[in-house]
Amino acid sequence: MDSLIRMRCFLQVVQSGGFSAAARDMGRSKALVSKYVSELEDELGVRLLNRTTRQLSLTEAGQVFHREAADILQRIDDLSESIQHANQAARGLLRVSAPRSMGDDMLTRAIMDFVVAEPEISIDLRLEDRFVDLVDEGYDVAIRVSDLADSSLIARKLLPIRGVVCATPEVLRQHGIPERPQDLANLPCIIDTNYRFRSNWVFQSDGARVSIQVKGRVEVNSAQSAREAALRNLGFLRTPEGFVHRELQDGRLVEVLQEFQPQDQAIYAVYPHRRHLSGKVRAFVDYLADWFNEARKRGEIC
Repeated sequence: MDSLIRMRCFLQVVQSGGFSAAARDMGRSKALVSKYVSELEDELGVRLLNRTTRQLSLTEAGQVFHREAADILQRIDDLSESIQHANQAARGLLRVSAPRSMGDDMLTRAIMDFVVAEPEISIDLRLEDRFVDLVDEGYDVAIRVSDLADSSLIARKLLPIRGVVCATPEVLRQHGIPERPQDLANLPCIIDTNYRFRSNWVFQSDGARVSIQVKGRVEVNSAQSAREAALRNLGFLRTPEGFVHRELQDGRLVEVLQEFQPQDQAIYAVYPHRRHLSGKVRAFVDYLADWFNEARKRGEIC
């Protein structure tokens, strides 16, 4: 880096026609500019400039160095501009991880609409029911349904969601209707391991968060499978409302403990903390946020 600074000072001295003029043009002191050029000559072991009180001229070595240095610095500047442009532009391969339960329907529509809208972006969408390590596994973005706790990631809320605890009318007849979250500890529950809470179901009670350890015969890593287990009278299910909206409407499932549901759950786009966010990631996250917002306004999602 020091060599590049010295090279730039040398070129500016030649272009400005002297050390004083170069110092003014660069906003540096004359002594510092002279120091950088002297250090460059010492580094190269040759004299680049002939200095007199009235005139400044290039030596033979200085002429060669000036020509080559100007070309090198121009190429560096061009490369820097090219990288900055590519980073800001919405183009290239975008690797995305998303839950299978979401990706098979609503999310796939949103992502494919984005691909249509951005012809210079290619997509590698992996639908898998696990929390991937974005950095180690090389993903640009992950879509997650959670109340996020990982401070090493940047999160953009795409859509607030409401969690529900529900069961079939038959389960409620057999076990009764729980009146408070603590009642679930003694009732059969269906555990979806996709969510961070797993078997520790978090509720809001009297202004405080309450974690209840639940158990049951069924533990799955699929929202659809968890829903099917609930429909077969295998216990109480905790899931985002959107996954059981129809079943709640037609009465096959009944919501309980509605007043104890926390309000901070949402669908998030998460990505690694980077000082300069790439254009493709920014475009993708912005598009999804707008897409979910419009779909919600149209009543297509809860």
